[in-house]
Amino acid sequence: GEISKLFVDSGVLVLSSFISPYRRDRDLVRQIHEDAGMEFIEVFVDCSLEAAESRDPKGLYKKARAGEIKNFTGIDDPYEAPSVPEIHLHTDQQSLEEEVAQIIDVLKARGLISDK
Repeated sequence: GEISKLFVDSGVLVLSSFISPYRRDRDLVRQIHEDAGMEFIEVFVDCSLEAAESRDPKGLYKKARAGEIKNFTGIDDPYEAPSVPEIHLHTDQQSLEEEVAQIIDVLKARGLISDK
């Protein structure tokens, strides 16, 4: 969160991706930006556990289910979904193109990017 804030301070539009399973951590990053008067848009990339497991090229879910990896989000550690994200993507129902368009539409609506 602090690194992205530094870039925003310099006038850069920042898209950050985090594995942040806990609301309090995401809320802290939001608060850091809002306290500095900076726009913050939370994007919830909603993926069912079944879909995540089917897309797992490294076999990490299989290892977690076998007990080889502890505290693995979705298996033996919880994921706390955002309560009110600005953007909610459904990866099992939308194409990549639809997801990108949804993000771009919100960025345009907020005046962060233009058609130019």
